[in-house]
Amino acid sequence: MSANKLGEDSIPAVEEKKKAKSVVREYVEAIGMALLLALFIRTLIVQAFKIPSGSMIPTLQIGDHILVNKLAYGIRIPFWEHYFIKRVIAVGGDVVEIRGKKIYVNNVLQDDPHAHFEREGEQVPELPVRDDYGPTKVPDHHIFVMGDNRDRSYDSRFWGFVDLEDVKGKAFLIYWSWDGSDRWVRWERTGELIY
Repeated sequence: MSANKLGEDSIPAVEEKKKAKSVVREYVEAIGMALLLALFIRTLIVQAFKIPSGSMIPTLQIGDHILVNKLAYGIRIPFWEHYFIKRVIAVGGDVVEIRGKKIYVNNVLQDDPHAHFEREGEQVPELPVRDDYGPTKVPDHHIFVMGDNRDRSYDSRFWGFVDLEDVKGKAFLIYWSWDGSDRWVRWERTGELIY
């Protein structure tokens, strides 16, 4: 009689341990799957970045948080964190030239609606490539890039062409924007598409 009693009492204890173990296992598996999915999305599809400098003003402000479509230029090496954002001006095979702050690609003046000049018309002799550059042919599999804030951008005019292998993706959305020194949150920029 005591053997039956011992067996009956031990069954609920074993079932409770199994239930507790299965609940913990479910949480671990769910968290693990969520982490794998997040890593997959961040590595291959879309990634978030914060704008640290004013080289793309007025299109992008310091403190804008953006999403980048990583599929736009194909699959890239994961975990490569060096990052800057610029506008593509010319691609491989194009001849790019800047004359008096105006951009010519293949000897055709470009409509440049995103260009911003803090010193309109001012020429700086110490920075000749800033206002006058080229003509130079962009090598195959490379691009020529510039910041929208043309007077204050360190870009292809100074450090050369960008290999397409180094392109991480295409910015498409400002998902959050704030400036702690100004008014903190810039609500009007949140959700704005980037062109």
